[in-house]
Amino acid sequence: MLPGQEPPQLLKQRLAYQGRKFNFEVNRLRLPNDVEGDWECIRHPGGSLAVPVTSEGKLVLVRQYRFAICGRLLEFPAGTVEPHEDPAETIKREIEEETGYRAKTWNSLGKFPLAPGYSDEYIYAFLARDLEKLDNPPTQDEDEDIEVVLMTPQELEKTILTETASVDAKTIVSFNLARSWLE
Repeated sequence: MLPGQEPPQLLKQRLAYQGRKFNFEVNRLRLPNDVEGDWECIRHPGGSLAVPVTSEGKLVLVRQYRFAICGRLLEFPAGTVEPHEDPAETIKREIEEETGYRAKTWNSLGKFPLAPGYSDEYIYAFLARDLEKLDNPPTQDEDEDIEVVLMTPQELEKTILTETASVDAKTIVSFNLARSWLE
């Protein structure tokens, strides 16, 4: 918030939906200029994402079906942070479940808001290196339909530039955060 700016005043908060992964609430606010209105917000615990890099310099991605857009997206492995869980632990579990790889070296790439116009979700991004393929990877969650895809950074960049609708936003942002590590 900028100096001298007052935050909006919360007049009423209503939980409209409580779900398995997120809640949806409607907030009645009074702005500093005395205008009142309703703002909807998805309350989400956050997600963790890995940019996994093999010793050959290939990126490990997943292509999975996303119901909301009725199609498949190319993504870095990611998952929802469980209550009281460290985001670093979340992604260590998720990378094994989704890709069958385990990383020995981890670096934080920071965090960023995913869709601040309507959600409080943050993505915690990590670089995962020194990967080893697991002999017996954990089974994927039964509600996931995932294909593992290996690409060079150049191939991913070309895909982002030519097939933007096939790559999700958190993957594009995290790829850019990891660029200096990939060169």
